[in-house]
Amino acid sequence: MSFKLQALQLPTLQKKSEGLIVTAWQKFLLDYDFPIAAVDGDFGNITTQATRDYQTSNALTVTGIVDTATYKKALEQGFAIYFAIYTNAGEKLLTYLNFGENEIKDLQKSLTAIGRLNPPLVADGDFGSNSTKGLAETYKIRDINFRAELAQQLSNTTKTKLGIDLELALDNITEYAKKLRQRLSGKAWVNVFPDSDLIDDLASPFRQKVQAFEQALKNAGANISISSVFRPSERAYLMHYAFRISNNEIAAKDVPPMPNVDINWLHYTNAGSVQAAKEMVSAYNIAFRPVLTSRHTQRLAIDWEITWLGTLNIKNANGTTVSINQPRTSYENSTLWQVGRSYGVIKLSSDRPHWSNDGH
Repeated sequence: MSFKLQALQLPTLQKKSEGLIVTAWQKFLLDYDFPIAAVDGDFGNITTQATRDYQTSNALTVTGIVDTATYKKALEQGFAIYFAIYTNAGEKLLTYLNFGENEIKDLQKSLTAIGRLNPPLVADGDFGSNSTKGLAETYKIRDINFRAELAQQLSNTTKTKLGIDLELALDNITEYAKKLRQRLSGKAWVNVFPDSDLIDDLASPFRQKVQAFEQALKNAGANISISSVFRPSERAYLMHYAFRISNNEIAAKDVPPMPNVDINWLHYTNAGSVQAAKEMVSAYNIAFRPVLTSRHTQRLAIDWEITWLGTLNIKNANGTTVSINQPRTSYENSTLWQVGRSYGVIKLSSDRPHWSNDGH
């Protein structure tokens, strides 16, 4: 392997270093199971210790400083890809892989061909943000066939120029494309930062109020189906902006980032960004714009449906038995709502499954 380390222009990282390169290093450490409290671009005490642990694990001199020796070992393990993604340095990655201007032009033409990109990438030898989006789009379309098709499409001139480094260069480009694709918005994100459906995850004293109401419901023979309790703020962020992009309320490029949510809303085309957001909205089963902060993110709400057969004879918080007949669902029965209110669990009438500490 004769890749060009100097092409990456990697700075020494140590305590108090900041910026995108620190973000790349933190993400690399995290993916290799070295604990990082937050991927925040701030090289503090925790990142220093994680770096020391990484150096120990790899038989390097333990300093807590990311120096040339540490970079060389990390590059053997794929750090160049993290560097390219988190510092927007696709062209530096290609230069590191021995791609010159002509080889980059050939790569741009090849991506257009195998991905059938519309509009086509401009084959100008400048692998900037649009080419990076085109790379991610091509992998999204070709998926596991990407590497083989790229290897076939690249010109013989490029293959000859790269020589024995061709296979490793293809491995790096493929992994880069795959990680770019994984960050793109789409329905797969629905499985990330899942809602909790556990009453135990509610905040006290609301938790105890729900537990008391739940026990009364069970004693009365009701059927209970919980869909959501605690919603992580990260999930609320994903739902909120997916809805807004899908309704053209905000452009994908204008969505603010959120710490620890490694999503890229911006696809190769605006239509692609909107379509991916629509897929997320459908998968989340969203009807109205979700708010960024809600009783769910505060652990003060529960979404559930309560049903029963015949007459439900349930005790309210005062110990009085209340007989409830039709409609036999918590979605519509206002008498049950009053029983819940006695326990401090209050129904929001406009949202069928939603109950909270204050009706909001």
